[in-house]
Amino acid sequence: MLQYDFMRIALVMAVLIGLTAPAVGTFIVQRKLSLLGDGIGHIALTGIGLGLLTSTSPVLGALVVSVLGAVAIEVLRARSRSGADVALALLFYGGLAGGVILTNANGGSGTSLQSYLFGSITSVTVTDLYVVAGLAAAVLGIVALFGRELFLLCQDEEVARASGLPVRFLSVLIAATAAVTVVISMRAIGLLLVSALMIVPVAAAQQLTRGFRGTMLVAMATGVLSAVSGLAGSFQYDLPPGPSIVLLALALFVAAVAGGTLVRRRRARTGPSGETVPAAAGSGVETRVDAEVMGG
Repeated sequence: MLQYDFMRIALVMAVLIGLTAPAVGTFIVQRKLSLLGDGIGHIALTGIGLGLLTSTSPVLGALVVSVLGAVAIEVLRARSRSGADVALALLFYGGLAGGVILTNANGGSGTSLQSYLFGSITSVTVTDLYVVAGLAAAVLGIVALFGRELFLLCQDEEVARASGLPVRFLSVLIAATAAVTVVISMRAIGLLLVSALMIVPVAAAQQLTRGFRGTMLVAMATGVLSAVSGLAGSFQYDLPPGPSIVLLALALFVAAVAGGTLVRRRRARTGPSGETVPAAAGSGVETRVDAEVMGG
């Protein structure tokens, strides 16, 4: 498949998305906001419709509207008594309805959104790739720069606040980074499926690892494997790339569940090789990231 220029471009994009989506998804899962990517994906539809209506870049419109929507979700989550699920639902349905209305106002129909809803990685151009590469570098840079602070926030918001961390800023940063990740992935996976690549590799990694850092690394490896193998399979068997990538990620999750079960049974038979001393209470940001346990 590498003899075709569009497949080489698609392969590079698949690697970038496979790295970026699970990296951000690890924090989202830890904070119990697994549907955040799905909600932002629906909000992005309004940005796409706005870009089509104004004859500007739909990707740029999706980026601006998604980031604003992610910030709005975080503000509603923090200030509303209804909680995060209601805030997500409000913007979830509003974004979907707005995208369809704006597309119709442009003289199109709901079908013109299909390439964004389900992905069209083989239609990505070199210019698109440069944009995605820049956004992916920014997302991974944020994860590397603020990883320790974001980890502590996701573990316990009250401890993070007591440690003097800017909780509100970090919360908005997570939401905005998730929005950028959705926009990065929408051309390849599709807005309706992008959340799966942010969550499923993380869920698979949790079956095999215990440390937060290890979970993120395994999730990123799983994401790359899913994206590249799904793309190759879609080319070989003439299947839609986005659904192929997601189904392969789900297959890897099932395999990880089976493998994790076998590993735990073997450990139970042989007994622990050593004891781990838990960190002292109140250690705050000085606790090593790779010593913490994902998801309880």
